[in-house]
Amino acid sequence: MIGDARFPVEPWQVREAALELDRLAQTESVLAVANGHIGLRANLDEGEPHVIAGTYLNSYYEQRPLPYPEGGYGYPEQGQTVVNVTDGKLIRLMVDDEPFHVAHGHLNSHERVLDLRDGVLRRSVDWQSPAGRRVRIRSSRLVSFTQRAVAAIDYEVEAVGHEVRITVQSGLVANEEQPQSSSDPRVAAALDRPLAAVGQDTEQHGAVLLHRTRVSALLMAAGMDHVVEAPRGYDEETDVREDWARTTVVTVLRPGERLRITKFLGYAWSSSRSPQALRDQVAAALNGARYAGWDGLAADQRAYLDDFWDTADVEIDGDPVLQQAVRFGLFHVLQAGARAERRAIGAKGLTGPGYDGHAFWDTEGFVLPLLTYIAPHAAADALRWRHSILDRARHRAETLGLAGAAFPWRTIHGEECSAYWPAGTAALHLNAVIARAVDRYRKVTGDDTLEGECGLDVLVETARLWVSHGHHDADGVWHIDGVTGPDEYSAVADDNLFTNVMAAGNLRAAVDACARRPEAAARLGVRPEETRSWQAAADAVHVPYNERLGVHEQSGGFTRYAPWDFAGEHPGEPLMLHAPYFQLYRRQVIKQADLVLAMHWCPDAFTADQKARNVDYYERITVRDSSLSACTQAVMCAEVGHLELAHDYAWEAALVDLRDLHRNTRDGLHMASLAGAWSAIVEGFGGLREHGSVLALAPRLPEGITALRFRLRHSGLRLLVEADHQTVRVSLRDGTDGRLPIRLYDEAVELTAGSVLQRPVAPLKPLLPRPEQPPGYAPERAAPAGRSPS
Repeated sequence: MIGDARFPVEPWQVREAALELDRLAQTESVLAVANGHIGLRANLDEGEPHVIAGTYLNSYYEQRPLPYPEGGYGYPEQGQTVVNVTDGKLIRLMVDDEPFHVAHGHLNSHERVLDLRDGVLRRSVDWQSPAGRRVRIRSSRLVSFTQRAVAAIDYEVEAVGHEVRITVQSGLVANEEQPQSSSDPRVAAALDRPLAAVGQDTEQHGAVLLHRTRVSALLMAAGMDHVVEAPRGYDEETDVREDWARTTVVTVLRPGERLRITKFLGYAWSSSRSPQALRDQVAAALNGARYAGWDGLAADQRAYLDDFWDTADVEIDGDPVLQQAVRFGLFHVLQAGARAERRAIGAKGLTGPGYDGHAFWDTEGFVLPLLTYIAPHAAADALRWRHSILDRARHRAETLGLAGAAFPWRTIHGEECSAYWPAGTAALHLNAVIARAVDRYRKVTGDDTLEGECGLDVLVETARLWVSHGHHDADGVWHIDGVTGPDEYSAVADDNLFTNVMAAGNLRAAVDACARRPEAAARLGVRPEETRSWQAAADAVHVPYNERLGVHEQSGGFTRYAPWDFAGEHPGEPLMLHAPYFQLYRRQVIKQADLVLAMHWCPDAFTADQKARNVDYYERITVRDSSLSACTQAVMCAEVGHLELAHDYAWEAALVDLRDLHRNTRDGLHMASLAGAWSAIVEGFGGLREHGSVLALAPRLPEGITALRFRLRHSGLRLLVEADHQTVRVSLRDGTDGRLPIRLYDEAVELTAGSVLQRPVAPLKPLLPRPEQPPGYAPERAAPAGRSPS
């Protein structure tokens, strides 16, 4: 079974009912708050104990050398690692002369609650010091969606039973100690004191610290301000040094009296602006926060999220665990991208340092499809970020001897940072994934301005990449050789099917975009013969298929590889940390959905019969050592009629962090899997697909879900889809004259504002029996008791 429920199952919040120090690392990630620009891990207010102290600014990084035992032409020389910037979360408390610490004295109660509707992390503590002095502590923390540079903490101490002297030390601290590096490639590199002091200012009720990274030379400013409410007189003073600032408040509380301190934080960074400009920017942010006050910031946060949930909420009847998990995922995906504003959305968002804070293809492949439906402005900004690094991608393609643009496998600033060639540079499919996100944004939103602003450039340059890399054989068939698809246990293969069909889609999208914008295409040097070559390659693309087995091949010749010996001794999970890649690369064992992902994202390229047979074959050799796999397997199992298996996979995708299934939530949340949980439910059980610009729906529910309701935006209109086991209802929620053509099952219909389209659920009988998985790799919800989480 999936791991223990570490958080009570509640529809709109994630609650840590008691402090468990052995799970502190996980909760630091799960209860993190962010807005896409600032991210605060859920470290305790007093700072200790902690596992990974974390305060992050999107795209603020330090460079480090990438060492190679043997060098090679085109190997990236510099890596980029997200920096734990100046920590403003710290609020230390002294009760008389004893420091509040959860491991000392007596902790009568301790609870933290992340409210998904308010966007606030609340903490309540009842503590007694070793000397017998008792206090109650309440704190609330948010990172503002409406004031991008602002975070705030509302901190209150109440005396219980005795008069006590209370000393509160509110701090800014730079260069906090970080955990040491690990051999696990998913863990961040360790940085030793990456911030060099530039300047410090003492303000009336706080301070500002300025630092610069030592190698990347990025400047940042962090500031704090305070509002103090006390029942009687208090002393306040601020001290500042190069790497820390501290505002101290001292007062005496009688039993029942409370000291309240509201702490406002402001953050800014730049690669080009002056220290004075950043200092002023932070001062302005703090003034705006102080003007709004805690109550104003909290009210704005709630209003912002009310609007978000009105567009994005998914309601699941019959499965409260999945209900909580999908809302948790939606909330964190919003936190990762809402105010990123032309900066990358990393694989961990701003919840932890995993993968060095890099953005991968995860963003365009899994996160942006969700954001395009529920927060299209955030999706557009993420695509603008990709366009902003286009020149670096052109340079990378030139280094590789290719035309067009080759976007980096992993990066923060735009340069390639993957030191492992087979699973980095060779994974050219990410360029087609980016192009798909550009094209999908236009089709889903109906907004073609982004294509004119930057999308056409991306489509043209990625098309040029594919034509320069692929080739026609003597029979005219077009091949792409020497690439790695999504499955990183099969590297540098010829004719990876996912890469081929995605590249063909990329080429067709570029042809169509140039036809829509001939003048802009001409300015990019696109000539008719070039677009004809793109179309010819797409039309002639090789799609590997094994006639004897009746299934598509993941890559050319894949089905003739020797099978992995699943019946033998289990080396451990994940396989990549317990078995040599030499063995993985030459066996039929799949890390994550690859060909199955091609069927998910390119549904019109396969027949229903082919989808069923491919799912049946590849389920038996997929081990899901990547968190990107379960959601796609859920979608495709649902499509071919294995609804209960799809339900199991939806659980796995949705609970990857709430249950720490991969044992690495400590390093940050799995944004793609959290977004994928929405995909598993809405695209899986809701049957949502795009056929050109036409929205298609085909809801079918597993037994454990009695009803499903989801909201989204399409063509600028808000939709509500409701389904149970008998009936489907679809309605438009905007205006009086809105119209939207859709496909419901196999019927072409038109939605009109003010009316509800209702149809019976169309049954689907599976072509084949429910497939088996490799021994020991059944999806978590269906696994026998005792299987350890993977």
